Amino acid sequence: INPVLHSLLIDGVCNGVGSVLSFLPIIVTLFFFLSLLEDSGYMARVAFVMDKMLRKIGLSGRSIVPMLIGFGCTVPGVMASRTLPSERDRKMTILLTPFMSCSAKLPIYGFFTAAFFPGRGGRLIMVALYFLGILVGILMALLSKRTIFKGEAVPFVMELPNYRMPGAKNVGHLLWDKAKDFLQRAFTVIFMATLVIWFLQTFDGHLNIVSDSQESILATVASVIAPVFAPMGFGDWRISTALITGFMAKESVVSTLSVLFGQTSVLLGCITPVSAASLLVFCLLYTPCVAAIASIKRELGSKWAVGVVIGQCVIAWVAAFVVYLVGSAIV
Repeated sequence: INPVLHSLLIDGVCNGVGSVLSFLPIIVTLFFFLSLLEDSGYMARVAFVMDKMLRKIGLSGRSIVPMLIGFGCTVPGVMASRTLPSERDRKMTILLTPFMSCSAKLPIYGFFTAAFFPGRGGRLIMVALYFLGILVGILMALLSKRTIFKGEAVPFVMELPNYRMPGAKNVGHLLWDKAKDFLQRAFTVIFMATLVIWFLQTFDGHLNIVSDSQESILATVASVIAPVFAPMGFGDWRISTALITGFMAKESVVSTLSVLFGQTSVLLGCITPVSAASLLVFCLLYTPCVAAIASIKRELGSKWAVGVVIGQCVIAWVAAFVVYLVGSAIV
């Protein structure tokens, strides 16, 4: 078989479908437990307990549910915001949900903390990253409350249902609706983006198949972008390439680095622990994956989706730059 066609089918199509399906178990599992909590009558009480705290940052208690789901995956978190009665609260919640560190970022945290911060320090850094995401989300909520989302959240009025055993029919119906909606809406965007990444990784500027990834179009683009990350201590084109592929799925950051650097020792020689900490903060805060952007586009429109991508990249750059400056001063 022609090597281009073979690469397209294996590296492009199969990886594209696989990347889509890899989100499905997370969504089904999260919505399974969410539906259990909702059908049992407990979720309404969680929202009631959190209402007073969230109202201080301009949200109602109902917003806690999408943001909690966002720690598992941003996509169902965005989808869960549909239940919010206020348009203002719904938009604000969707924009804040990506700041909650999703499970897809765990491989990145584990890889860098094991390589640069072994032992108890690595575990503390991983916990600190989660709290940093929450803190940035709170700061953005306070800023949004005084700018684009002025005003107060809608009054919290909810009838607390009686506790009961969840019904299998209700749980199954919710799972089917969410899974089908995700596959129909997000499949095309993820699939096409995977093919684009495959094309950029496979060919050079003259459309010849490359044997060395450094000669690919993607490496050329990453080399142009790399100086943007130089002030944060990781201006290597291979790291820029990993961050670009991370836009597809955050797990691919580690796999891309493994392919491009070959051995962890090579990576250790390219960046310092301070640069690694700066990179971790950037990975925590920069644009969510294509699936999440597709969900935001569907809920709020293209302008808001583009705004999320640009806004979070700027926030991530500033936060990572501050971490690098402070870390360099301390070290």
